[in-house]
Amino acid sequence: MEPLPPWPLTCLLLLALPGADAQVGQDFKDFKVQQLQDPVTVAAGQTITLTCTISGDGPAGPVRWLKGKDSGVTVYDQTGSSPRVTRAENGSDTDFSIHITDVQPEDAGTYYCVKFRNRLKGEEEFQRGKGTEVSVRAKPTRPVVSGPGRRVAPGESVPFTCVSGGFFPEEITVKWFKDKASISAQQPQITPAQTKSSYNMSSTVMLTLQRDDLRSNLSCKVQHPTLTDPLTGMFQLRDALRVPPSVRVATDSRSPVEVNETVIFTCDVEGFYPGDVDVTWLENRTEVKVEKLSKPVETPQGLFKLRSLLEVQATEEKNGSAFTCQVVHDGQAPVSETALLWISALAKGGQSDLFQTPYDNLLPIYIVVGVVCTVLALLVAAILYLIRAKQSKGKSSPSARLHEPEKSSEATTQESDPNNLTYADLNFEKERKTIRRMVEMSQQSEYACIQASRPPASDDNLTYADLDMVHLSKAPKRPAPCPEEATSEYASVQIPRK
Repeated sequence: MEPLPPWPLTCLLLLALPGADAQVGQDFKDFKVQQLQDPVTVAAGQTITLTCTISGDGPAGPVRWLKGKDSGVTVYDQTGSSPRVTRAENGSDTDFSIHITDVQPEDAGTYYCVKFRNRLKGEEEFQRGKGTEVSVRAKPTRPVVSGPGRRVAPGESVPFTCVSGGFFPEEITVKWFKDKASISAQQPQITPAQTKSSYNMSSTVMLTLQRDDLRSNLSCKVQHPTLTDPLTGMFQLRDALRVPPSVRVATDSRSPVEVNETVIFTCDVEGFYPGDVDVTWLENRTEVKVEKLSKPVETPQGLFKLRSLLEVQATEEKNGSAFTCQVVHDGQAPVSETALLWISALAKGGQSDLFQTPYDNLLPIYIVVGVVCTVLALLVAAILYLIRAKQSKGKSSPSARLHEPEKSSEATTQESDPNNLTYADLNFEKERKTIRRMVEMSQQSEYACIQASRPPASDDNLTYADLDMVHLSKAPKRPAPCPEEATSEYASVQIPRK
C-alpha cells in the first residue's frame, strides 16, 4: 500500500480541531454585527441599554462589548463582566444587548459590540459594530467658596473663589451675591476633568471688605442644564475680616492723688474682631501682674469689647510713673496707651492731671510761644504803619519854609507899625539858565532871591527853601516886584510881625 501524500494528513488535523469543520472553505460573507442605536444621553445614576444583534453564520468565537475605538476596555464578556453590566437576553445566540446600571460620568464614551474568531494562536477581532456614543448628564457638585488665606483689615480688597466639578455637558452659569446684592465677576474658567468625561469650574471675584461686613454673607450660585434649581455655596465674610481695637486708659481718681491712696486705672479695649485678644499692663516698661482678667463681650454690631482694671498704691516712689495698657490682637503688632501718676505732695505747679501724656506737659509752652509770636507781629505791624504814615505826611506839594530869627528889642518897639513887613522873593527856575539877581535899590527893603534847579528824580518830588531872616529893614507896604524874565518864576512871601 502506497503511503498517503502529506496534504491529506494536514486536512485531517484541521478537521480534528473544534469548529474547524465550519470554518474551512467559508468566508462568512453573510455575517453582520448590527448597532443601529443613536447616541444615548442619560443622567448620572440611571440605567442605559446598549443594543447589539448578529445575523448570518459566523466563525466560532465569543462576542464582547468594548469601550473605545481601538483595542478598548472590555465592558462585557460572555465569560464574565462588571456587576453593573448584564445581558438583556440571556442565552440568545443573536441578541447581545446589555444593560449598564448606575451610570457615572466616567461611563461616558463610545461602546462597540465586537465578534471575535478563534485562531490557533488565540482570538482575533473578526467584526465590530459601528459603535454607540454614550453621554452622561452629570450634575455639578455643590460649589465651595473660599476666601483669602489671611484676615484683612477694613478697606482692603481680596479675592474669593468658587469651585464646582464633575458636570456634563460643559454649559454652566455662575452668579455672585453679597447678601442679596449682585456682584459682577469675570466669566468662569471651565476645564476638562482627568477622565475627559466631565468638566470642572472655577470663578473668582474681588471684594473690598468693610467694617460692617461682619454680618454679611458672600454666595456663589451655579446653574446647569441638569439642575432644576441652582446650587449655592456660602462664605461668612467675618471669617476673612479683622477689625483692630481702640485702646483708652482712664481713672476715676482726681488729680493729683494723695500719698498712699489707691488708684484704679481702667483700660477700655473696644471695637475689635475676632475676639481673641491679650491685654498686658506695664509700669515703666515692666510687666505688672493683674489679678482680675475680663472676657470679651460681643456687641450688637458683631464686634467685641472688654475692660481691664489695674489697682496701684500711690507711693512717693511711684510719682511720675508711666502705666501702659498694651493690647495684642489676633497676633498683630501691639496697640497701647500710657498714663502718668502724679502725687499731690510732690506735684509741681501746672501738673494737675492724674493721667497725662508727655504731649500734655508741653501745652503751656505752646501757649506762651503763641502769645509771644502774636505780640511781635503786632509790634512789627505798628512800626510799619508809623513809617508809612511819616512818609505819606512828607509827600506834599513844593513849599517854602521861612525861619525867622528871634526878635530883638529894637523890633519889639516897632511892632505897632502896620507897615513893618518883610518880603522874600523865591525864584524857581524851570530851565537850567542863568537868572539875574534882582534887588530893589532901596534902603528900606531887602530881598532874598533863591534859585531852585530841577528836582532829582525820586518818589517825593519836593522843593524846599529855608530862609533865615537876620536883618531886614522896614519899608512902607508896596507891591511885590514882577519877574524880570519869562524864563523865571518868583514867589513873594509876606511875613507880618507879631
